[in-house]
Amino acid sequence: MKIAITADPEIPIPPKLYGGIERIIFMLIENLVEQGHEVVLFAHKDSAVPCKLIPYRSTGTDKKSLLINGFLINKILFSQSFDIIHSFGRMAYLIPQIPRHVPKLMSYQREPTTDQIKRAMKLSVRNNMAFTGCSDYITNKIKPFAKADTVYNGIDTNKYNPTLHVEADAPLTFLGRIEAIKGTHTAIEIANKANKKLIIAGNIPANEQNYFNEKIRPHLNKDVEYVGAVDDEQKNVLLGKSLALLMPIHWDEPFGIVMVEAMACGTPVIGFNRGAVPEIIVDGLNGFITSNAEDAADKVSLIHKIDRSNVRHYTENKFNFQILTKQYLTLYLALINEQS
Repeated sequence: MKIAITADPEIPIPPKLYGGIERIIFMLIENLVEQGHEVVLFAHKDSAVPCKLIPYRSTGTDKKSLLINGFLINKILFSQSFDIIHSFGRMAYLIPQIPRHVPKLMSYQREPTTDQIKRAMKLSVRNNMAFTGCSDYITNKIKPFAKADTVYNGIDTNKYNPTLHVEADAPLTFLGRIEAIKGTHTAIEIANKANKKLIIAGNIPANEQNYFNEKIRPHLNKDVEYVGAVDDEQKNVLLGKSLALLMPIHWDEPFGIVMVEAMACGTPVIGFNRGAVPEIIVDGLNGFITSNAEDAADKVSLIHKIDRSNVRHYTENKFNFQILTKQYLTLYLALINEQS
């Protein structure tokens, strides 16, 4: 197949540090190319991918940048023949393509804008457009308006080294963007209540610097350490030596790939019952689903009952990237066959 894939313009593929969606796109492209498919990617100019790259002319998110990048995408899509168009980026880029018969798959890794989906379905013809969500939580928001399937995010588990035993005094870890909705401050509360050390890792968005200064920095000490953003190698070590990953989210997480990365290292997850968390954590098997900081702190005392080898094994069978690629290929073929 000849496949066009669109990404958002802000972050290169693969990302050097933060960028969960960009990691998914990179691994998908790797797998598709290895299987002999021809892939064309529209992405950030600094992307390094094993396929043809069409670099965006702007990395901005303003209307002018949207028009510039949209014109580039559609110039190529109208001038070349593709078996399918797979979008991980802005649906606005594809508006000129929606009425065309070429099959299109729109994958949501964030909360979908249902008004956009409804407008797209009015423009589409002969079921030439379908959608995926990265969790049932996301997919169920799409299903009332369009055909949608869940394709869980995955990782290359071979790139994560399982640590099947840690000492009882091993630290807890928070890994993610340092912002209020991710619950970094709540992770500190949980660690203090559980009388455990905590390592905080992740980038601080510019608009969250005040949050860090006011809610996080004052609590840093010998037991609560902030180590900054980490790359893949550092992440592997950090998660592997952790007693558990804390996921005390204050929003509805669409997926939360860091949970899967931790579990690939054998590290269980303690997460709040919001968004996709209950789809990833099997309570008592690979972590605990909790409702507040006090409940989460209580579960820390039970974390030793979880077999870290079972955590790793579950991840290999449920969230291996080969599964994701197979699911997308199945959807590609179904869409193509519907148009033939």
